[in-house]
Amino acid sequence: MSEALRPLRVAVIGGGPAGIYTADILTKSEEVRSGEVEVSIDIFDRYPAPFGLIRYGVAPDHPRIKGIITALHKVLDRGDIRFFGNVDYGTDLNLAELREHYDAIIFATGAIKDASLDIPGIGLEGSFGASDFVSWYDGHPDYPREWPLNAKEIAVIGNGNVALDVARVLSKHADDMLVTEIPDNVYEGLKSSPVTDVHVFGRRGPAQIKFTPLELRELSHSRDVDIVLYEEDFEFDEASDALVQENNQVKTMMKTLTTWLTDQEESEQTASRRLHLHFLQSPVEVLGEDGKVVGIKMERNELDGKGGVRGTGDYTEYPMQAIYRAVGYFGSELPEVPFDERRGIISNNEGRVTDENGEHIPGLYASGWIKRGPVGLIGHTKGDALETITHLLEDRENLYTATEPNADALTDYLDSKGIEYTTWEGWHKLDDHEKALGAAAKDAAGEPRARVKVVDREEMKKISRG
Repeated sequence: MSEALRPLRVAVIGGGPAGIYTADILTKSEEVRSGEVEVSIDIFDRYPAPFGLIRYGVAPDHPRIKGIITALHKVLDRGDIRFFGNVDYGTDLNLAELREHYDAIIFATGAIKDASLDIPGIGLEGSFGASDFVSWYDGHPDYPREWPLNAKEIAVIGNGNVALDVARVLSKHADDMLVTEIPDNVYEGLKSSPVTDVHVFGRRGPAQIKFTPLELRELSHSRDVDIVLYEEDFEFDEASDALVQENNQVKTMMKTLTTWLTDQEESEQTASRRLHLHFLQSPVEVLGEDGKVVGIKMERNELDGKGGVRGTGDYTEYPMQAIYRAVGYFGSELPEVPFDERRGIISNNEGRVTDENGEHIPGLYASGWIKRGPVGLIGHTKGDALETITHLLEDRENLYTATEPNADALTDYLDSKGIEYTTWEGWHKLDDHEKALGAAAKDAAGEPRARVKVVDREEMKKISRG
């Protein structure tokens, strides 16, 4: 095939929702469907298995959210997009090597680091980033198998969905997690936890929380866990009232919270574990003794009438033996790709990667959280990907940079470097293996489990590569 007639070769770096949605949207674009443009797309992921955030960033007791995997599975099952797992950009393949094989490269690597919380004592033993804990309980292949679960009283700092995920997993009885895909080491770790109280602290008022109604309702589904609310936290001003009236999600969550508060006042709480929801409190200092966390100092806030809060100068110290910060995610810099240190994203203009002068670097694009920052739910990724793909297709006359555009040349090159990559067919093998492990295991009710996740990278590779 002559160069003028060959398919447009596109590499997507990142096999999570952003990367798969981006590849899918490209295949469904008007230019491709009409035959005006032919494309050949390869997705690369540093992990042996696909799905990124869904596999390694969503709590295992979220079956409906994990149902997104079904949709992503259908995209890659079509066979018109190739998947290469266990290939790390910057280590296994650099930018120059990718440019030899692709006309355009789209970075969709997400944001997996914890945002910092710059307060005294945050580095004490017993202070953790939420994303590290999430990676542990989701069986991330690059994290230790053990986690120090020895605290009775735990603080979770943050008022978003990740904070609730972490608090729910910490407070839930391990046997009730067996219906999920949690790995055996995670079950054993949670089983040994002596936790009695988990406290979630939010800086703003209940009307300003960043949860979703689904996440909030799921808290009440935990067996033998009481939800504890504090009447003094339910402070409202005009801005709060407006939020409740104008936003149906906020209205739904306020109804849920006020119902719980009423129920709490009318009935005795007798569960062995408690999940406390605090509002209008900001962390000031993590308290320590002998280098270990022993408490947290919080400042009381008040609403400022404009949708924000201000400190009151009133402080409370809570005894805690562990602190988890869930104040947001932050993107990681990629080799040879311009990076905005302040925002934690690839430097870009609507998905076009830009240099230090703000000029588009031909053939380089970004999509998902590494493009816009860790904001919005998974569903927002589709609109984000569409913007990037629209610009890529607008630029297509200037994209022909590949010197080895044949699809087979890429696999030959990976083989020549000894890279033990996994494929979509390999994922099916691993998927079947994990389901078989689940069928052979039992949950707390004696029923077969849907899946038991394989954690070890080498084992994942061995199963995937047959």
